[in-house]
Amino acid sequence: MSRPLTSRPHYKYKREYRRSRLSAVLSATAVAAAVAGGLVVALPGAASAAASGLADDFNGDGYRDLATGAPGAVANGKAKAGAVVVNYGSASGITAANHKITSQSSADVPGASEDDDRFGTELAHGDLNGDGYGDLVVGTPLEDVDGDVDGGSVTILWGSASGLSGGTTVSDPDPSGHDRFGQSLAVGDFTGDGKTDLAVGSTGKDVWIFKGGFTKSGGAAGKLSFEATQIDSGAYPDGAVHLAAGDFDGDGVDDVVVGSAAGNFVYRGAESGPVFQTEAGSGYAGALTVADFDRDGHDDLVVGTDFLDIFDSTAEGGYVTVFYGGATGVDTTRTTVISQATEGVPGADESDDMFGGALAAGDVNGDGYADLAVSAVFEAIGDADSAGNVWVLRGGASGLTATGAQSFNQGTEGVPGANESSDMFGTAVHLADHDKDGRADLSVGAGGENSDDGAVWSLHGSTTGITATGAVSFSATTVGIGNTGEDPMFGDVMSHS
Repeated sequence: MSRPLTSRPHYKYKREYRRSRLSAVLSATAVAAAVAGGLVVALPGAASAAASGLADDFNGDGYRDLATGAPGAVANGKAKAGAVVVNYGSASGITAANHKITSQSSADVPGASEDDDRFGTELAHGDLNGDGYGDLVVGTPLEDVDGDVDGGSVTILWGSASGLSGGTTVSDPDPSGHDRFGQSLAVGDFTGDGKTDLAVGSTGKDVWIFKGGFTKSGGAAGKLSFEATQIDSGAYPDGAVHLAAGDFDGDGVDDVVVGSAAGNFVYRGAESGPVFQTEAGSGYAGALTVADFDRDGHDDLVVGTDFLDIFDSTAEGGYVTVFYGGATGVDTTRTTVISQATEGVPGADESDDMFGGALAAGDVNGDGYADLAVSAVFEAIGDADSAGNVWVLRGGASGLTATGAQSFNQGTEGVPGANESSDMFGTAVHLADHDKDGRADLSVGAGGENSDDGAVWSLHGSTTGITATGAVSFSATTVGIGNTGEDPMFGDVMSHS
């Protein structure tokens, strides 16, 4: 049984909501920060002549880039207006110097920076207009729109040879029917026409699919919607908290997963719009991600259950469940459940660790099988409460396994920094090959680092898995987001597809 989401706030609104769950551990603070001088930009190096076509290569140079939100940043003097930082990939991976900051005060970006908008609360990437450059979709669910308080907005920032440049608003088709439009996003081909579509969720039961054929001037080529009828908007008013995309049945059309307080519901992609297939786990999920962990040609769904109700005795500190894909879609009869109580996973299963609160998938050792990064932001390490920890679990022919699991925190040899209370290392995790060596690198955000300034770490992939050798980290201040006594929360969210 699940309680309404309003009584146990969800992970999508990040650290303020988590604090309300464990007020004895963390004290609530205001969320804001300064982008020094309004907007600080360090332009990337010269891009290649032809764009790479990679969904997360925003400057087309052949290296995957990292987009990170700082939803508490001050922009143009407005508190909590929010900003997004892109760190560009290179032969040496992610670096602090090679970056660009974008807010609603940036040139040709729609809208204006306003108090409490929190631009960058949700991020997704993909080549939406088919020009070979990755584009970034930014959800600003707390933005007031035409007098609609917390109506929410969605903005596409366009990739180019100089990185993200300009933007286009994706208009809400039904602003009176819901709030927080853009609180969840997913990118994929949901209609099977070979073009990249955008799925957008809100507090309503309706999930909108904006059809591929996007242009910088005109937006989407069309739109359609489907109702996640399993979400009771009365009992669960927060609607589609998470969205994820993957081809679970191997038919070449992406399917959509709608995560809500009522459960996680899978819809098979179709020309006329997604059609309900199955429920993958009841109750609230802290995070969703998708990958083919057993390399059978069907994507698999991972649900992170980081906050447990009194009826769930699976683990004390949270767990992840893999629902494997098959010919008919997500197969709820074939699952793998992993927690800190699972043999091979370092650490101990303890109450309120929130194992599974952030997830990311990628092949860290180049063996052809996707691996999984999973965090527990409230993991205590020594005397440091809520220091946070991240694990990497291996994929293989039999699917995801705890055998050979790796564990990382700021006390791990080679990882910069030190474990401190309320750092929340692992607020966001991301796996992508930023140095083009064929192995995914691990990026970790810690929105609580340095009293909520926030910071990001990057650890390289290797033939033996993630290595801390050569790891780098950089704070909000390092990339140009200043602290005027407020809280940028840089690293609170990272982009996904």
